[in-house]
Amino acid sequence: MEKVFVQVGDFCPNEACADYGKLQTSHQRNIQKFGKTRNGVQRYRCKTCGKTFTATYGTIFYGKRTPEKEILETLALLAEGVRISSVARVKRHKEDTILQWLRETADHAAQIEEVLMSDFKVTRGQLDALWSYVRNKGSKKTIQKRIRAANFGVQP
Repeated sequence: MEKVFVQVGDFCPNEACADYGKLQTSHQRNIQKFGKTRNGVQRYRCKTCGKTFTATYGTIFYGKRTPEKEILETLALLAEGVRISSVARVKRHKEDTILQWLRETADHAAQIEEVLMSDFKVTRGQLDALWSYVRNKGSKKTIQKRIRAANFGVQP
């Protein structure tokens, strides 16, 4: 059986459900959109078991009151080497909260690595290259803009 990456809403995440983990097909759709949360996150409901879940289920954003963008900006600052105490002061979040986000992110990354290495036969070298690519993706556009600006004698 070929393994594929799926999204929340493609299957029921409730282990007690008869349709747990079954990928929806065009013929059988047991997951339906079920409104949105106060923060605008899509909510789903399984017709088989009646359980509801949100689009952030299974992600580092699940159950968080802080917007996704704010969490990502905070984690990006840590990835750039900014001290947690400095980030906490600037972003106005408790250090314990930021450390919890960091732990959850590390656990999530470890799970992704495990799947990529075992199920998709990605090697450690390929995975390191992938993470390097992901890490540098945001800075490449900035560098290209600076080079383009320098060629035209413009200060960025």
